[in-house]
Formats: sequence, structure tokens, C-alpha cells
Amino acid sequence: MINHRGPEFAALLADLTAGVRRVLQTEYDVLFFPGSGTGGLEASLVNTLSPGDRVLAITIGAFGDRYADIADSFGLAVERYAVEWGQAADPGEVRRRLQAAPTTRAVLITHNETSTGVTNDLAAVAGAVHEHSDALLLVDGVSSLAALPFAMDELGVDVVVTGSQKAWMVPPSLLLVGVGPRAWEATRTARLPRYYWDFQAQRAAQARGVTPYTPPLSQLFALRAALDIIEGEGLAAVYERHRQVGGYTRRGLARLGFALAADPAHASNTVTAARPPQGVAAADLLRRVRERHGIVLARGQGKWTDEIIRVGHLGRVNRAAIRRVLQALAHELGDG
Repeated sequence: MINHRGPEFAALLADLTAGVRRVLQTEYDVLFFPGSGTGGLEASLVNTLSPGDRVLAITIGAFGDRYADIADSFGLAVERYAVEWGQAADPGEVRRRLQAAPTTRAVLITHNETSTGVTNDLAAVAGAVHEHSDALLLVDGVSSLAALPFAMDELGVDVVVTGSQKAWMVPPSLLLVGVGPRAWEATRTARLPRYYWDFQAQRAAQARGVTPYTPPLSQLFALRAALDIIEGEGLAAVYERHRQVGGYTRRGLARLGFALAADPAHASNTVTAARPPQGVAAADLLRRVRERHGIVLARGQGKWTDEIIRVGHLGRVNRAAIRRVLQALAHELGDG
């Protein structure tokens, strides 16, 4: 442990800021909060919007729904563009909705939806937003950043939120937020209540080499180690490895008789959602894989809670790890 009000911490913060900027591909501010991704979604709203502001919430699953629900809870005028689970958002529909509602103040989108195993075409959606609207683009990048290609400045993302426990390979409770210049301008007039999540206070403190509140030091040290791993491999190589492992996972599950839940054109390279073969109960299969093989896979969420299993393949993951998962599933399906 070090003094989080001392020069050692200031040096660590500067180092981490530079490293995260490289991953986000941004020249703008990166903020570090103690908290989860959900806290970051709330922070993105309360720092940029005012009561009654119109927002377009693009939701393709449980976490898109959550983003929209948070906006609802703060009295924003939320238009939900709800896509069938397993599908990605249609940029043309985004364009049409923005043209029909020119006063839209912000667009909310989940880059990678872990409840369905779908990745939105963020570049296409961002193009539709910027072509037909001055709306802010607020992005949930919790399960995409450091695993899937993302260029904040090139895409024109105003705020992106990500959590430490996904591809960053860090224990939970460290929130990272990228904030662009249009979002900073919006903070000057935003009237939603905020204190803990105040971007202005956080930026001012970080400029002095500290944070407004006690920082999660252990997670910050872990992030330093994770950035060393990412930079040692190279960002392009990290993206390519995730692409290859994602494809390997989907092919392996299909050979075992699983039905992939995601549209193949938009299947996620960080998590795969799949329905077990007919007659196999997802919950029972997950239990047996955990108890007999020591492998923890995830159940579904929301309306897919009892229908699917989810295999995560993000962070420090390779084919050998997924091969072990597939072997365990094959063994249990054979016993079934």
C-alpha cells in the first residue's frame, strides 16, 4: 500500500491514465472511480443531462434494458428502441428515429451485450447518430473495451464506461470512464443530481494527482499489471486473439449440438450464449460442469434465464482454456 495522497500515487495515476488512453484510443480525459459498470451508466447520464431531456435508448438485451431503466429513474424522456434478443441494432432504424425526434439529447447504447452474446456495430450506429443528430453518444463498453476494436475519438463517442472485471482482467470495483469534449460541455448545463459521480470534481482532483474519495488501490495496481500484459501482446493482437477464440467457441458449441443464440453476423467475441441440445436442462448442465469439472459457466439473464448457458472468453483467454470447457460439456452431454 502507498499513500494515496502522495507523490507515488500521483505517478501511478498518470501512468494509468496514459495506458488507458492508448487502449481507448483517445486524447481526452480518463476518470477512475471506485464502483461498478452500473454506477458508470448512472454517471454518464447525471453528468450530461437534465430532467425531461429526450434520450434514445438502444436495447438489445438485459444490460441495454438496465441503461434505459436508469434513464427512466432520473426522469428523462426515454424512447426505447428495443431489438429482438439475439439481434443487433439496425443503424437505419436509429437514423429514422433520430430524424423523427430531432430534439433527442443523447443516444444510449451497449456496445457488447453479454446477456445475448451480441456485439452492436458501433461504428455504423455512431455514423447514423452523427449524420442526423447533435445527440451525445453514451456507450456502455463494460464487456467490450480491451477485447473488441474500439476507437473513442474516431467514433465520436462522448462518454464510454467500462468495468475492471471484464477484459481488463482486474478484480471488480474499479470503474473507468472516457469523457470527450462535447460531454464536458454538457456537464456545464446538466441539472441531474450528482455528488459522488461528479465528473468535474473527479477531473479536478486527478489533475492534482489525487482522487476526491479513497481510491481502490489494489485494483489500480492490478490495472497497471494488466496494461503491461495488453501492451506486451499488442492491442491488435489482443483483438485478433479474441476474434479467433470467439469463433473457436462458437464452432465447438455448434458441434456439440448447441444452438447459438446470437445472429452469426453480430456474434460477440467476448461471450457466447447458446441453447443446450433438446432435452438438456441448462441449469442442470451448468451444475454438473461446475461440480464434476471445476468449470464455472454462466446461466442466462432476464427472459433467457433458464434457456441458455453463457461461455465467457475475454481477458487472458486462449484456445486451450476453451478446449477444456468444450471437453467438459461433451463429457456431461454424453453422460446425459
